[in-house]
Amino acid sequence: MNVLSRFSLSAVAALTIAAFPLASLAAPHARYSDAPSYTGQPTLPVTLSMVIAGGGPGKFQTIKLVSLLAGSKTKAEVAKLTNEYGQKNVASFLTVFDYVISDALAIVQAKHIALPAAPKPAPSNGKALAAALYRLGEYGSGNFDVEYMLDGLVSHGIHVQVMDDIDKKYGRPADANYHKVLQTAMTDLKSVYGF
Repeated sequence: MNVLSRFSLSAVAALTIAAFPLASLAAPHARYSDAPSYTGQPTLPVTLSMVIAGGGPGKFQTIKLVSLLAGSKTKAEVAKLTNEYGQKNVASFLTVFDYVISDALAIVQAKHIALPAAPKPAPSNGKALAAALYRLGEYGSGNFDVEYMLDGLVSHGIHVQVMDDIDKKYGRPADANYHKVLQTAMTDLKSVYGF
């Protein structure tokens, strides 16, 4: 092997080793969009409010949460989502969302993460809860992403773990559908309430 060949191999190896740490330090991003991931501490009072609004641990029902968040516009919102995504995809969204809450709560319990003593905002105030959820999903200059919101509810790590669990139980298309329908529902709520 000549000197130039050894130099070239050494240079390639050095560049590869130097690039590896940079790749591993890349900021996490959303699975289903180009949005960044929220990697700060979760806002657990909002999480608790959302769980209670949907019926509480062990009794959570997405449709109950949607009814509270959308209020008098619930029927119209469900009809819009059904028209846009189809009855099968809306039914899948409801089923997967119910699972998301039970799975996330099981993970939180297994990790010995204490939920706060009091929810905030009040779980009976649909408009305030919708606004708090929406704010958790805002990043940059007025952008909203549902995955950023979910990271803010439970942490990025738990959100990823829940997505992986959804993939195992329902399949990745159901996971993608859940995120897509929830993204639309949240942006619809923004339009309804004007926050």
